[in-house]
This record gives sequence, C-alpha cells and structure tokens, in this order.
Amino acid sequence: MGLLQQILPILILPLLLLAVNLTAKHVPKVHFPASPLHFKVKQQTCIQNGGRPNGDTEGTNGHSHQKKYDLTSIATFLQSRVPSLFEGYRTTWWLPSGHLQTLYVVAGDFTKADKVAYERTLIRTPDGGTLGLDMCPTTADAPDLPPDTPIIVVQHGLTGGSYEAYIRSILAPACASKSDGGLGFRAIVVNFRGCAGVPVTTPQFYSAGHTDDLRCALLYISATFPDAPLHGLGFSLGANVLTRYLGEEGENSRLQSGIVLACPWDIVKNSWSFCSFWIVKLRPFILPVSVVRLNNEFIPKTFYSKALGANLMALFHQHFETFRHLPPDDRLTPQIPTILSLKNPTMKDVEEAMIRFIGGSSPPFPFETVDAYYVWASSHHDVPKIRVPFLAINAADDPIVGFVPSEETARSLTCALAVTPSGGHLGWFHGGGWFGKPERWIRQPALEWLRAVGEDYVPDSKLGVQGRCRTIERDGFVLEMGKDLVGCRVLQQGIIVDGLTPTSTDSSAQLVTGL
Repeated sequence: MGLLQQILPILILPLLLLAVNLTAKHVPKVHFPASPLHFKVKQQTCIQNGGRPNGDTEGTNGHSHQKKYDLTSIATFLQSRVPSLFEGYRTTWWLPSGHLQTLYVVAGDFTKADKVAYERTLIRTPDGGTLGLDMCPTTADAPDLPPDTPIIVVQHGLTGGSYEAYIRSILAPACASKSDGGLGFRAIVVNFRGCAGVPVTTPQFYSAGHTDDLRCALLYISATFPDAPLHGLGFSLGANVLTRYLGEEGENSRLQSGIVLACPWDIVKNSWSFCSFWIVKLRPFILPVSVVRLNNEFIPKTFYSKALGANLMALFHQHFETFRHLPPDDRLTPQIPTILSLKNPTMKDVEEAMIRFIGGSSPPFPFETVDAYYVWASSHHDVPKIRVPFLAINAADDPIVGFVPSEETARSLTCALAVTPSGGHLGWFHGGGWFGKPERWIRQPALEWLRAVGEDYVPDSKLGVQGRCRTIERDGFVLEMGKDLVGCRVLQQGIIVDGLTPTSTDSSAQLVTGL
C-alpha cells in the first residue's frame, strides 16, 4: 500500500493535466497602449460597436449631416471587430503543450487543406537580387476583381514560402470570393531571396532585420495596383521584418495595417527560450543579455536549433553555384570554407558563419559578431514607432519565442499584443475530436482583423503613401526617390505556382517545414 500511495500521484497528475486541458478555455491576455491614438473607422461600425462619435458637419448647401467616420482606439477596434480574440479556445486534447503544438506544425499533413494556386512575378532589385511575388487568386481565377480590392502582403517564416500551411490556412478563406464565404481580397506573398524556388542572383541573402526587399516589393505592388489598400501579414521571421518596416516607416508606411504571428521580437532575449528551467528562472539574476536559449537545452539544441540551422544550410547548398563564383574581395568569400566545414550546426552557428555577413545590404552588413547582428535585427524597439493599426499574437508556451514586448506595446499608440496561454510556434491547434484533424484557431481572429482593417478602417490622409510616393525611371528600373536600394524591374510574369508543394526536396529542409 505504501508503494501505491507513492506512485498514485505520479499516475494521476498526467490525467489531471489532460482533464484541465480538455475543459479549460484558453483566453489570450491582450496588452494595449497606455495613451492610444484614435483613428478613423466607418461610422456604422463604430456606432454599432462603441466607438467615439465624431459629431456633425455642415453640408455644401448649409444643411447639417453627420460625418462618415468616427474615431476609435485600437482597444475598442479589437473588442468590437475581432471578438474571437477575447473568447478564447480549447486546444486539441492530444496537443496540450507548446512542444507538441510546434511538432504538429512540422509533422502534420496539411496537403489536402486550404489549397491555393498562385501567379508568380519575379522582380529584380537595384542590387541585382531577385524576389518572387506570389499572387492569389490568379488572374485567370478572378479576372474581374475591382481595382480597389484590398491586398494582403505576406511575409513568410524562416526558409519557408507561399506554400506553407500556416499561410494557406488564412489566405484560402481571405481570397475566396464573398459568394463563397470568403473576404474577396487579393493576397501577394513576398518570397525571400532563395526561398520557394526563387533564385539567388547576388551574394546578398535575407535576414530577420533587412527590410529593403519588402520596400521593393511594396513599390511594385503599389505601382501595379495603385487604387488598392495594402495590409501586412507576417509569420515568425517574416513577422519580424514586417514589424521593423512599420516602425521604420511610421507615418510613411505603404501598408495601412499589420498583423504579425509568432514574431521573435527581441532576438537576443529570446535566445533564452531554450534554456533549462532553472536557468530561465534565474536569468534576471545572472545576465540581462545572453544568447544561450536556443543552444543549451537538450530538446531545442537537438531539434529546433539544429533543424533551423540545417534549413539555412540546405538553402546555402541549393544556391552554392552563386556563392562559389564570388570575387575574392566579396564579404562572404573568406567565410565559405567555414560554412562548408559546419557539421550538424545550430542556427546560431550558421548565422555566425553566414547571415551576419550577407543578411542584407552594406552598411550595416557585415556585423562584427552574431550578437551585434541579433541586437540590430530585433523588432521590439520598433513597436512604439508604428503609426498604423497593428495586432501581434504570440503563444506563452512557444518554445522558440519567450519574450514579448508588453512594455513597448504600452508605450505605443496603435498597437495591441495578444498572448495566448497555449499554441506553440505557429500552431494554435484546436478541435479535431478524439483523433480527427485539428484546425488552426488563429485563422478566425486573423480573418476578423483583415476584414476590419480592409473594410472599416479609414486611413489618415498622412498615411498610405502608396499613391503619393515619387518615383523615377532609370536603366529599366522604377526607383523610389531618395532611396537607391528601393526599386524594381519585372523579370517574368504569369508563372503559375502550385501552392502546396515546396520546391526543395532536401530532407533537412523538410524537417521543419512550417516554421
């Protein structure tokens, strides 16, 4: 009986945790600005949902009529237009932890869900690089979309692309016609250099901090669709790029709003996410800044960090012909032997050997150390500088991202940060019954947000510069005046891309497809 009494709690505890997971509803904690900026929304939405009335104005013939908009804060905007964010959800019972949620992102079969076809345009950047812009619906599938149809501009995660299931789960309903129950929007995924079949045509790669490639893509999109409002959607590394862009541009942003999912924020601090339990608990008393999280705990070091490192190495080898013919004085040339010598590297190993040298234009690249690159590439400090409606969603049990910018959000004007108790990294799976297919809860709040900013948000006249930015033409490029690295030239159009299939068949790249 004594032995049974000792082991009984050990047997019961997992069952209790499972029972709690089955019954508990996970409601996000939402952070708002302490002193928010009020922005315009269409009057009907605001009156129905608690916005601040804006009063009457005098008409052209002296008659009084009410303005067509009201003013609201980001908190009221979310509470009235994104209700699912505050209702919470129940995680899939067999995915109760952040690790399991994240593993299912990688290992789950999503090939039969959310099928999307893209129409690709390849553009050349002023430095000679190539970007792949994948649009859905294709011109053939939706030839009569109005010219002012909102466009969702998407930035994918590390080594991903437009084929990723987390992207398709939102774009499939967002780009479906309204008659089919969708939003009726257009979307364009900006594939990073070398990703999703896009060639690498210069020594420059991409990184978490480089934003000029996004500027080049936005220049092309706004020139092609001058009447369409643009709204940003970013995932993981792409979320970091999008956040940095919005903060850097402020009131000059071409994007009228942004939503970011699983953003890594402070890359230095989030290196702690993979430490052992006690190191995490004691870190405020040890060192305020240290890059140890991703490289110390057993599971992250042997799976997440090395799998992500393997993905970057797979991209390097895929495009090795470009890198091996670099001139002797190129910034990467002395590093190539070091890169080739890496065996089963962590993500930090690859960033130390490669990304800190070629992750963007010079300056600021190359960086003296990978730690200096991490400090520069972090996006949390850009949050207070954002001037458009902005929603960030992270999971508290994300094994890759631990730090979230709650203090920076409080100092912002138009930003909100929602932290769900569970969800892992880009997971947020719920439902599925006992052994069925779970679905992504994140899709609903994301769609509600996109509908709200696409249909109800009225941008200030100071914002939305896509139709007012001055450009010049030179050597076949359309260039943004005052920014020599921001421009585009069309290389090829009308390429139909299978939205389900990654172009790389390298097994190491497939290991973490979805992240």
